[in-house]
Amino acid sequence: MTDHVVIDSTCLIALERIDQLALIPQIFPTIIAPPGVQSEFGDPINWLTVQPVKNSVVVAALKTQLDDGEAQAIALALELGNALLILDDKKARRVAQQLGLKVIGTIGVLIDAKRKGVIPAIAPLLTALEKVNFRLTPALHYEALRLCDEESPSE
Repeated sequence: MTDHVVIDSTCLIALERIDQLALIPQIFPTIIAPPGVQSEFGDPINWLTVQPVKNSVVVAALKTQLDDGEAQAIALALELGNALLILDDKKARRVAQQLGLKVIGTIGVLIDAKRKGVIPAIAPLLTALEKVNFRLTPALHYEALRLCDEESPSE
């Protein structure tokens, strides 16, 4: 179990686009984001705790490879310790994992929601994400359905 959940803007934006933003606080009791993520998302969210990153040197180093929100989210997760980081960008995930962080993405959030009984099925939400141009490989789509014991929708 992790002590903190730090989120990047991609998950917030994706779930907002399919009207499922309210899933996040039903799965995780406290969600933290750095100011850069809040800025990228836009509107304030009442359940999201915005917390500045203390170590600007780490952020600056990460920004040589990643965007501002991702760099701040990774740096904040490192500062907080024992954090789960919700991050979708492939390169940012690789950097976070190399730094020893536990990482899941938007699809991992949906899998958790299904496993915890917050949603009845993941398949319709995967389809909805694809319709709003969320990048989802066929392999990840299939794996998410498999992990949730759902049949693949017929084409």
